[in-house]
Amino acid sequence: MVSVVQNVAIDCADAYALALFWSRVTGRPLHPEDRPGARETQVMPDEGPALYFNQVPEPKTAKNRIHLCLRPDTSREQEVERLLGLGATLVADHREPDGSGWAVLADPEGNEFCVLRSESERAAAHL
Repeated sequence: MVSVVQNVAIDCADAYALALFWSRVTGRPLHPEDRPGARETQVMPDEGPALYFNQVPEPKTAKNRIHLCLRPDTSREQEVERLLGLGATLVADHREPDGSGWAVLADPEGNEFCVLRSESERAAAHL
C-alpha cells in the first residue's frame, strides 16, 4: 500500500488572491467553484497534486521547510523576470556564472520558491 499526494497545502492570509498569483505562475486554472473571499481555493494542474490555499489568521513568521521548485519552459532568467512582474520578490540569488544554480523568490505572502534552469538550459550545459 502507498499514499498519493492529493495536494500541496499553503497557509495564507488571502486564499483567493494567492491562488490567482499561482494560477498565473503555473498557467493552470483555479477550481471552478473558487470565488473572491473564499477561505479555501485550489489551482488545478493537468496532473499531479493540486496547489491548495487555506486562509489562516496568523502571518508567516519563518523560512519555509518545504517549498516548490519550478522548472520553466523558457530560460530561467526570462522566468525570474516574468515572476517578478507578477508580484514575486527576489529573496536569494544562487545563479552561478557557468549557468548552474537557482533563484529563490517569494510569492506575495512571502512563501519562498525556487526557479531552476529549464531542461534546454540543462541539456546545453552538458554538450
